[in-house]
Amino acid sequence: ATVFLEFWKRRRAVLTYDWDLIDWEDEEEELRPQFEAKYSQVERVNPITGKPEPFQPFPDKLSRLMVSVSGIFFMISLVLTAVFAVVVYRLVAMEQFASFKWYFIKKYWQFATSGTGVCINFMIIMSLNVVYEKVAYLLTDLEHPRTESEWENSFALKMFLFQFVNLNSSIFYIAFFLGRFAGRPGKYNKLFNRWRLEECHPSGCLIDLCLQMGVIMVLKQMWNNFMELGYPLLQNWWSRRKMKRRGQSMETKVSLPQWEKDWNLQPMNLHGLMDEYLEMVLQFGFTTIFVAAFPLAPLLALLNNIIEIRLDAYKFVTQWRRPMPARATDIGIWYGILEGIGVLAVITNAFVIAITSDYIPRFVYAYKYGPCTDQGYRQEKCLKGYVNSSLSIFDLSELGMGYSGYCRYRDYRAPPWSSTPYEFTLQFWHVLAARLAFIIVFEHLVFGIKSFIAYLIPDIPKDLCDRMRREKYLVQEMMYEAELEHLQRERKKNGKQYHHEWP
Repeated sequence: ATVFLEFWKRRRAVLTYDWDLIDWEDEEEELRPQFEAKYSQVERVNPITGKPEPFQPFPDKLSRLMVSVSGIFFMISLVLTAVFAVVVYRLVAMEQFASFKWYFIKKYWQFATSGTGVCINFMIIMSLNVVYEKVAYLLTDLEHPRTESEWENSFALKMFLFQFVNLNSSIFYIAFFLGRFAGRPGKYNKLFNRWRLEECHPSGCLIDLCLQMGVIMVLKQMWNNFMELGYPLLQNWWSRRKMKRRGQSMETKVSLPQWEKDWNLQPMNLHGLMDEYLEMVLQFGFTTIFVAAFPLAPLLALLNNIIEIRLDAYKFVTQWRRPMPARATDIGIWYGILEGIGVLAVITNAFVIAITSDYIPRFVYAYKYGPCTDQGYRQEKCLKGYVNSSLSIFDLSELGMGYSGYCRYRDYRAPPWSSTPYEFTLQFWHVLAARLAFIIVFEHLVFGIKSFIAYLIPDIPKDLCDRMRREKYLVQEMMYEAELEHLQRERKKNGKQYHHEWP
């Protein structure tokens, strides 16, 4: 993520230079008509222009901002409610699939539960995205931003927060909460005292996490490509069909000038490239935040972007009207969002490796409890007996249903014949301490490497920096020569002696 952002800054510098925007500064933006109409009665002198203009009082601005923030939290709570509904479905489906008549589904009931849950979750995500866009428009207009750029930044931040939480909340649940509070045999925790909480797959939670990410990423990319290209195609086809119904033949349409043909295409979105930026930023987060759990995500994103470049080119040239150009020296608020995602990715991957995966338990067993104790980890034989060490024992007679014998379950608890039955063992606390230590060390190490990479890669390429300095030098020389020539002419005109080089 850091390398990507640093090279983007270099690319931005090149583009800014090529389009002659190095010294370009945004002019004083005009006020939005909605802002002027709302606050036309309250005026103050603009410190830049020195002219009176409408002004939004601070109490009014604060109250509107608080309402907007409350709306954001309400929508985020709605997302969490949807995730909870999916969790309840998984609990109910788990019970039904485990007792299903078909042997195949009964055997692989965990995959059936996860697969159907992912599909339902994806449909909920796409449905709520439509609602979020309407709410984001409403909340942004409620704030009455002063200028158009302030409106765009506020709307972009809301859309990112809504869709990021909507897209990743179920993934965070599977990565860090699934199976953590299920309890143990004889004392399972149940939801509403009826449904037993779901546990991870016997091979670990990474399987469920990988399945969730893979299905959502593939389906979302397919849906986005359809909406970007397929939907305008359908709209244009319907427009042509309506024109035929009105009696306008294809021969007449062919004779139309090109600008009129372009006018019959679909107009660009009201918020310009907002959807394109949002899609790329969400994809960037998807490929970095949980890359330790789903290493295939960057490859899928690369393949999708290679295809989408051509689809976007076809869409802009043949399906959309030509957009209105506008000057910009950077990508605005999106760069700050990308930097925030990069920081979040370091923290999230540290927790995925330490908590979700079995790396730390294996490491602790190899060095502390395995056959290679005090000898150093050298080969796979040091993990011999790891599975048996990670399983605890439960006495079936405690169920009171006539069973006898023992069963094994995945946890670090004392056996039933110990002085403290079913309490956490010393190995559990060793693993927990190792996990916390790994998170701290990993985060500091990666943040250090991140800062070092950012320091090593200059924001402006050296050849571009030399060209800019050369241009600045030539401009200074031209100004000096012009001033020198002007002074010499003045002195010659006045009959004064002058030096051939100094005025």
